[in-house]
Formats: sequence, structure tokens, C-alpha cells
Amino acid sequence: MASKDQKTVAVVGLGYVGLPLAVRASERGYRVIGYDTNAEKIALLNKGKSPIEDAFLEKNISRFRFEATSDAKKLQSADIILICVPTPVDDSFYPDLTPVISASELIALHVKKGALVVLESTVNPGVSEEVVRPIFEKAGYNIGHDLYLAHCPERINPGDVKWNVTNIPRVVGSFDAKGLALAHDFYASIVDGEIRKMKSIREAEAVKIVENSFRDINIAFVNELARSFDVLNIDVKDVIEGAATKPFAFMAHFPSCGVGGHCIPVDPYYLIERAKQSGFDHKFLKIAREINNGMPAYTVELLQDALNTVKLPVNGTNVGVLGLSYKANIDDVRESPAFKVIKHLEKHGAKIATFDPHVKKRSSVKTLEALLKKSQALVLVTDHREFKDVLTPDLLKKHGIKVIIDGKNCLNKAAFSKSGIIYKGIGR
Repeated sequence: MASKDQKTVAVVGLGYVGLPLAVRASERGYRVIGYDTNAEKIALLNKGKSPIEDAFLEKNISRFRFEATSDAKKLQSADIILICVPTPVDDSFYPDLTPVISASELIALHVKKGALVVLESTVNPGVSEEVVRPIFEKAGYNIGHDLYLAHCPERINPGDVKWNVTNIPRVVGSFDAKGLALAHDFYASIVDGEIRKMKSIREAEAVKIVENSFRDINIAFVNELARSFDVLNIDVKDVIEGAATKPFAFMAHFPSCGVGGHCIPVDPYYLIERAKQSGFDHKFLKIAREINNGMPAYTVELLQDALNTVKLPVNGTNVGVLGLSYKANIDDVRESPAFKVIKHLEKHGAKIATFDPHVKKRSSVKTLEALLKKSQALVLVTDHREFKDVLTPDLLKKHGIKVIIDGKNCLNKAAFSKSGIIYKGIGR
């Protein structure tokens, strides 16, 4: 375990990735500086409060304090600097490296010689070599001699109570042996799990892209199965659960109304575009992205068909959207399919009310009860416990709700079907 007077760690970007890292490094005895440009976030953190809904942070952020600042000059004291900024795509799904470039340029102005700079942001293979390294070299640093660069792709899974920053195994890559050793030793000091050394920094960059592309492809497969099985009158959830009884060679994935978060719907595009530059066409990845991007529209189609059975059009019908975050029991709305569902509902002329107990500031009503009172039909987008525990046929009947689309397949299909309420899941 490191000692407070040994090394200083600076974390650039205090979001879902950087903030847990800052707290964990502080917990393990490092002096920690957290840098972010959001003044409101900085003020909150310096009061020992988390701006993010996360079990690890809520438990530890007041116990393991660190200095949060918007003063870049304070980066000068850091022995280790972690870049934890977002890597989004634009409206055309083209990777936007602006945050990584800006962070690297900022650090290059202030980093001291001998420091280790680690890029945690998810990038396509080649970014560290072709984009990040030249920025520091232009600033006069000799990489591998007076400055060390490494990549350790983030593996944060927001809301996961079992796997978090403390125990998720990591991979590291660098341009040289010393940089690799420094990165390995740092992460080994804060993570209670394997730290695997990759043979190159490009291999480390590729790891995260492969992880999330694998998930995206498998989700696309079951989403397509769901649409097929709907036609065949087969419950896809039952089938997948049956297949999952095989103790080997099968990994269960489940369909839904869309894929959200900052990783799965984004990372494949980084590989697609980088491969295109080298003359390779990732057809499989593009098909998977097309399928998954189409699920919000398909969900609204299901609603339209269900409303037809009760002689209601989507146009003019009061539709309640349950959930705005991209996954259950967190407040993270990045790439959430909820907003795509809402957009499609608006195109069809629905009167929309929204509620998310974890994202109240962006909800149109303040309570679930208020949403139910305003709704003739429901679309459940996020499987929050607050929804799963209380949404029953009797409750919906009380409010005169005739249709529910279960975009996460988390409700009791049989109970709703027996009640006379039109229930439709994704492939069930």
C-alpha cells in the first residue's frame, strides 16, 4: 500500500470513471488531486458529497477525501496522472477525440518530468501512438525517458454492487518497459484483482473495444431473435433461460428496448472507423449496431400494435415513459434508449409524460403516481426496482391504463395477461 507522502495521483475528469478512481487512490493512501472544469461538481466534492449515484461512492467519498479543483497548475505536483474523459461519437457515429486531445494538451502544459500519464478513456487502437504521444512530444517530452505513457482501459460498471473499481481486473499497456512497470505497479496498489500486462499499448486499447463489441454483437443477436420469435409466438426470455441451463459454451444475453451507456453503443464505432482507415470493413459490427439502434423504434411499433387492439391510435394518446437512465437503479442517462423512444413517440403524436426516480430533474412529473394518473398506456424503458416492485395489474387497472410495453422484460407477463391489460415485452 502506498503512503501519503510517497506519490500524488491526479485524476483528470471526475465522472463515472474518474471519481471512483480518485476515491480509491485516496483510500489506498495516495495524495489525490481531482481535476474537472465543472465548478458545481468541484464544490460538491469538496464538501464530501458525490454528484453521482453510486454505492461505492456514497459509502466512501466522505471517508476518503481528496482535493477537487479546476486549477490545472495543481497537476504539476502529480507523479501519476489519469485521463478519464469521455470519448463520444458525433451524430454521424464518428469518434470524437476532442476531450482526449484537450486533456492531453492541458496535461502537457503542466506535467512534471518523470511522471506517468495513463489514458483510461476508451479509444480505438492507435490513438495513444497517433494522437496522444505526439502532443507530449511536441511539448518537449522524450517518451520512455523523461515521461511515461500508458493505457489502462476503464472497466467501470455503474450500479454494480459486486464488481467495482476495487476489484475489477485490469489490463495495462505502454510504449516501453518502465512505463509498463509503473502502470502495473500503480494499479496493483489500488485494485484487488489481476493486472495483466499487454505486449503493446495497441493491444491494451483493443481489449476494451473487443469487450464491448462482443456484448453489442450478442445483444444484437438476441434482439433479432426477439423480433423473429415474436412472429413465431415464442417467448424469447424463456428460450434464453432454457439455453442458459447449459453449463458451458453459452453466455446468456437478453433483448431490450435499446442499448445505452457510454460503452456498448459507442465503442464499436471506434473500431469500425479505425479499421476503415486501414482498408477493412467491419460488416458484422455495423449490422449489430444497426439492429440495436433500431430497437427503440421497434418498441414504439409494439406500442402502436397493442393500442390498435384497444382501438386507440398513438397520436393523441397519453403515454407514460417509465425510466430515463440507461440501466436500473442509477442516474446515468448517457446514450439512454429512453430518449430515442420518446423521440419516436413524439413523431407519432403521442402525449408523453416521463418519470424516473433516479433522474427526477429530467422527469416531466414528480412521482410515479402522477405519471400513472396521466397515462392511458405505459412504456417501461428502465427496470428500476421502484417500478418492478410496485407495477401490478391492479395498480394499472386503478388508473385505467390499458396497455403496457415492457422494454426490459422484467414484469410478470402471465399476471398482466390474465388481468386483461395488454402486455407486450420484447420478444414475449
